[in-house]
Amino acid sequence: MTARALAGALADERRRLVFAAITLGDSDAAAVAARTGLGGRDVATAVRRLVDAGLVTDAGPGLRVDDGRLREMARTRTGDSVAAESPAAAVLRTFLRDGVLIRFPAQRGRRRHLLEHIAARSFEPGTRYPERAVDEALRAWCDGGEADHVTLRRYLVDERLLARDQGVYWRPDPA
Repeated sequence: MTARALAGALADERRRLVFAAITLGDSDAAAVAARTGLGGRDVATAVRRLVDAGLVTDAGPGLRVDDGRLREMARTRTGDSVAAESPAAAVLRTFLRDGVLIRFPAQRGRRRHLLEHIAARSFEPGTRYPERAVDEALRAWCDGGEADHVTLRRYLVDERLLARDQGVYWRPDPA
């Protein structure tokens, strides 16, 4: 994450309030709402944006600041000498954590970047795969995230990144 992206994530006053409440130990939306005086919808939106930015995690025992991610951001070089991050790289960084799909982007273009990445790393063009093998490969991407492998498979087929016929799947040749 760049300094600009970090500033963008915390540019909204409501997100700063929610981030501060989580930093102070509030681990659920109700506690954050009580501390900040914000409505449930504002808290949920702010939490989602902070999670997307990688500042907060919503896994395990509740909301918490992602200390490891903040340390990683502090170590990352920023400035003119670093090339700007591509949109596809930003999507992957936001929606994949340690090779696990956290959740699907709502925007089709972002989802397409993510699906192309997964298809390219999971399936060889032209090779035929039984449904069981496809499910196994996609489960690995979804293990521990909010996404499920069936939805992932459907998106890959809908975007024509995987083709299917009678329970057999293949990645079409890009040429």
